[in-house]
Amino acid sequence: MKKGVAIGGLILVTVIWGGGFVASDMALESMKPFQIMMVRFLLASVLMGLVSMGQRKKEAKIENRAGAVKAGMLMGLTLFAGFALQIVGLQYTTPSKNAFLTALNVVIVPFIAFVILKKKVGVKGIIGAIMAVAGVALLSLNGNLTLGIGDLLSLFCAVGFAFQIFLTGEFVKKYPAAVLNLVQMFTAFVLSTISLFVFGETDFQVTTKGWLSVLYLAVISTTICYLLQTACQKYVEETKAAIILCMESVFGTMFSIIILHEVITPRMVAGCIIILIAVIISNLSESGGEGNGENVQKIRETA
Repeated sequence: MKKGVAIGGLILVTVIWGGGFVASDMALESMKPFQIMMVRFLLASVLMGLVSMGQRKKEAKIENRAGAVKAGMLMGLTLFAGFALQIVGLQYTTPSKNAFLTALNVVIVPFIAFVILKKKVGVKGIIGAIMAVAGVALLSLNGNLTLGIGDLLSLFCAVGFAFQIFLTGEFVKKYPAAVLNLVQMFTAFVLSTISLFVFGETDFQVTTKGWLSVLYLAVISTTICYLLQTACQKYVEETKAAIILCMESVFGTMFSIIILHEVITPRMVAGCIIILIAVIISNLSESGGEGNGENVQKIRETA
């Protein structure tokens, strides 16, 4: 897979995830947060299991199976944390603030890479990250910037997603994507099921629209997207991947306008344009070899 194709794949992921904001909003009308997550990750685990069975010969060559399982569990833990904090936070804040605060993972990812791997972040990567956050702010924020409980949960969810992006970039070079995704989804399913019982969300009274929404989240937004994300991140550096993935808010707004009939403003348009420019800037090669695939592989294989 060439780098350009991988970047295109990540953009497709953001389009689908953008639709996920609308699907989540519809599902919350008749389902509790951990009910949505439990069903979502159960179906995703089954589908990932089928994918793994189809790649059984490749999986048999895994030299460190225990390492692959541990890696997938770590990814699943961060994935669960990100989605749980996001969907619970969405109940106490507006979708626009939720989207903006979630997109702060763009800034957090390179910080994680710097702290853990001592990995230098290029100037264009920093500029792209700052522009991306500014664009999402224009696109999403309304009113004041005070932090309520929902905003705080959304902020912490950005940390979870940042670690998930970082860990995906590190582990996908070492272990088969199918194994990582199966373990990741099953771990998130187990944690969601435990949380469902802990928070007393066992009474299911779901509408047809709710089931259709969670089906979209499980099959399209989770299974297909995370298989595609994992495959594409073999060829795209973590910071750039995080910036590209923040375009989810752009497409989320577009789908909200089309499906939920939200009113578009010049501010929204400006935010979309700034995010698109940030993606372009972040994917321009730095002098000295930033974005060189061989260098990226060397850095990731040190983990």
